[in-house]
Amino acid sequence: MRFTSIVVLTGAGVSAESGIDTFRTKDGLWSKIDYRDVATPEGYAANPVLVHEFYNMRRRKIATVEPNDAHRALARLERGFRGDFLLVTQNVDDLHERAGSKKLIHMHGEHRKALCARCGSRSPWEGDMSVETACPSCGAVGHMRPDIVWFGEMPYQMDRIYDALRLSDLFISIGTSGNVYPAAQFVQEAGRNGAHTIELNLEPSETFDDFDEAIHGPAGKVVPEYVDWLLKL
Repeated sequence: MRFTSIVVLTGAGVSAESGIDTFRTKDGLWSKIDYRDVATPEGYAANPVLVHEFYNMRRRKIATVEPNDAHRALARLERGFRGDFLLVTQNVDDLHERAGSKKLIHMHGEHRKALCARCGSRSPWEGDMSVETACPSCGAVGHMRPDIVWFGEMPYQMDRIYDALRLSDLFISIGTSGNVYPAAQFVQEAGRNGAHTIELNLEPSETFDDFDEAIHGPAGKVVPEYVDWLLKL
């Protein structure tokens, strides 16, 4: 079978092998800190200092890790595939970019970007951020926040993502738990429009039964092997 349009969805399991903590596993971040305190608009309004401390820590962590074989394989797939290609990631790190991926959407935002809640501008961001940080665009102080989609907020570029899913004939889900919406519904959207769907995951996800095919194992092993197979078609 030759494919003409691929959509790839990646989740925390892809970056876990690089040393980035996952969120929903037994020892994940949400087992150590209440997501309502650091990943909701209400949490930010109640304690912006705590929220900034949390994301400053995460931003510093990302600077210490490197892309792994799964990231590099997906960049290789993008370069070698002759049809349409889109990588949609739930991850907010920049490991896909550092591995060489260019055709991607960060549907949940990015750690290395800042958002001004006052003027709506977005800026690249490398260092720490605080309640005293001024917006590079409007100059206002006290309105800067991480450019992260928090619980209760709408993920980015959903129209573009659904358009790609409707046109795809191959949907690949990698390293996702299958319990974060709307991404958990992407397999159904792609399958409804005739795409072949495959899960590459450490273990069966919560949406495992919705896939046509599944390969389970570490992302750093199964993703490069599957990419090698695809590029030989």
